[in-house]
Amino acid sequence: MHEIANAIVEVVGDLGYMGIFVMMFLESTFFPFPSEVAMIPAGYLAFKGEMNLTLVIVTGLLGSLGGALFNYYLAKRYGRRGILKFGKYLFFDEAKLNKMETFFKKHGSFSTLTSRLIPGVRQFISLPAGLAKMPLKPFLLYTGVGAGIWVVILTLLGYFIGDNRTLIDAYLHQIVMGALGVIAFATIIYVRRNN
Repeated sequence: MHEIANAIVEVVGDLGYMGIFVMMFLESTFFPFPSEVAMIPAGYLAFKGEMNLTLVIVTGLLGSLGGALFNYYLAKRYGRRGILKFGKYLFFDEAKLNKMETFFKKHGSFSTLTSRLIPGVRQFISLPAGLAKMPLKPFLLYTGVGAGIWVVILTLLGYFIGDNRTLIDAYLHQIVMGALGVIAFATIIYVRRNN
């Protein structure tokens, strides 16, 4: 596992900021690419002084926004039929789309923020937002805040823990659970204020 982690760090280092952007772009679209693979090693490289911490975070955020916008415009332009036609090649089916639409309808545009912190959901929440023709400004705001929180968490995790993979695995689980708790709390507040 340590060798794999070192190999990933080397790849991120070789690709630089453009590599971070591309990986985070892919992570925010249909492709099942975990953001942890890009941002934690990038944070570690910032810790070593080989990358700039601020640029790592900004690049990761821009990549996330780019991928989210790709899904948003794909859904807005081609509709359900187009998404399902394209998605079948990337293991995205109607059942997943139905779940995302239900989640979006239940929680509204606010879900584009909270879902960015939920693994397995954050990649797809832009699709129902596009299908619902959610206004672009709030979409960018909510998506940017949610994606920004996640990017900062992962980058700082790599920065402060360094190359200790065992600690990263332990803290990442706690961070995901903590993020889910924050989402639940934020959702309760949002629902109470809007009812």
